[in-house]
Amino acid sequence: MTKADIVKEIAMSTGLDKAAVLTTIEKFMEVMKDSMANGNNVYLRGFGSFIIKTRKEKTARNISKNTIIKVPEHKIPAFKPSKVFLDQVK
Repeated sequence: MTKADIVKEIAMSTGLDKAAVLTTIEKFMEVMKDSMANGNNVYLRGFGSFIIKTRKEKTARNISKNTIIKVPEHKIPAFKPSKVFLDQVK
C-alpha cells in the first residue's frame, strides 16, 4: 500500500477532500520525523512506538580491500508494534 492508496482510502471512508487528507498525512509524517530527529520517541497507543535505537561501535571488514574498519556508534529509527496490532496481524 502506498501513500496515495492510504490517502484515497481515508478520503473515501471519511468523505474529506483528497488534498486535505494528503496535507494532513504529510504534516503528520513531518512532525514525526522532526520529533525523532530531535531524539524523541513517538508513541501511538493501539498502533505502536517509533523509537530511536543506538547501535554500538563495531569492527567490520572490507572484503575487497581485505582491511578492517571501525563502524562508529550510530542511531537508527525502529518500529515496535503494539500488542493489539500484533494480534490483528496474526
